Amino acid sequence: MLLLGFTSAVLLLCLFFIIRLYIVVKTGANCKPGSKGRVTVLVVAGSGGHTTEVLHLLQCMSAAYTPRHYVLADTDRMSEEKICTFESLKQQSDSQFTICRIPRSREVHQSWSSSVVSTLDALRYSLPLVFRLRPDMVLCNGPGTCIPLCVAGLLLGILGIKKVLIVYAESICRVQTLSLTGKILYPVSDYFFVQWSSLRDKYPKSIFLGRMV
Repeated sequence: MLLLGFTSAVLLLCLFFIIRLYIVVKTGANCKPGSKGRVTVLVVAGSGGHTTEVLHLLQCMSAAYTPRHYVLADTDRMSEEKICTFESLKQQSDSQFTICRIPRSREVHQSWSSSVVSTLDALRYSLPLVFRLRPDMVLCNGPGTCIPLCVAGLLLGILGIKKVLIVYAESICRVQTLSLTGKILYPVSDYFFVQWSSLRDKYPKSIFLGRMV
């Protein structure tokens, strides 16, 4: 009897989370960031070209998107310098930004089985960070580090604390298929941008704006 009650409670909890996730995702399209004052942005940077691309996107965004909280993997040694250079060139007196680090979700050539463990470890650091910052929007473009951060953002909405927009911009390198991160976040993102019309045709939810970088 006790086992049956426990099982029922777990099933009801799972059902609650599924319903809340559906509501959170469906209501995201009604949110228009920047239309009602400042937008706190959590920007996920990544090694390689990810940081360069996301900084190009930020360059095109209005001054309303501030403060900006950049999150890097703890093994990323190049992105911080790029971010500091970018912010110094903006020359805005009210420019506000911070740089935070979390463990990397997945290293290059890391096995899938160990990636699950490392992603859960990154989630352990992402949850308190996102719950403390409470951003209005998570902006990301592919690095695996964004998975636990987006999960934490979604959890804020599921728990009814705050709706966090998930904005994903697929890398310009992805012409025919989405990246693994893109495939994971496509169903739960509020705005999903692609840079090739071939991807727009395959993924109807995506928004094609041409070359963004």
